[in-house]
Amino acid sequence: MNQYSENMKKAKPAWALRRPRTRKAQATRQRQLDAAEALFGEKGYYETSIADITRRAEVALGTFYVYFPSKLAIFRELVEHLNRRLRQELRNATRGLTNRAAAERVGLEAFFRFVKQHRNLYRIVQQAELVDQKLYRWYYREFAKGYRRELVRAMKSGELQKMDAESLAYCLMGVAHFLGMRWVLWDGKGVSDRQFDSAMKFIYHGILSRKA
Repeated sequence: MNQYSENMKKAKPAWALRRPRTRKAQATRQRQLDAAEALFGEKGYYETSIADITRRAEVALGTFYVYFPSKLAIFRELVEHLNRRLRQELRNATRGLTNRAAAERVGLEAFFRFVKQHRNLYRIVQQAELVDQKLYRWYYREFAKGYRRELVRAMKSGELQKMDAESLAYCLMGVAHFLGMRWVLWDGKGVSDRQFDSAMKFIYHGILSRKA
């Protein structure tokens, strides 16, 4: 477990750390997370109240506190939840791929699908910079940590040039981030084949022509 998550747990009372055991309780908790995802994306963290979340989730106000001690707690849990879900989607999509080039392509496609399904992801994560800066940094560092491991493995096998793996991880994360924002979030149409192929050409070969 990373240091941020350990600190988060220490900051919460013990009863708030228990995860629901029954399917009904898990579903109730998830409905509140889904409602928070929609509302924080639509209205913003500061304009959303706990009452808004419970109305959207169709649960009693008191039910909220069975699962979350505060609005900040559900916001933190939501950001961590989205982070875990996205990383799991990427792992599932690239599982079994031994070729780094193929993994980059498939992983990028999986990222765009996730962004399309969770259109509020960008807004929620950006709000974290104001609501909880440690959480905001944790979100990106957690991605970079796993990405770096895969890049180091590819460098050791000779698939990639040897360079600073963390720097490369953030560069590639930036490619995915801004392409998703520009064509999935802003336009809502998704990344076209031409745009996607341009991104992959850049990732595989850089921007310099052979003449250069």
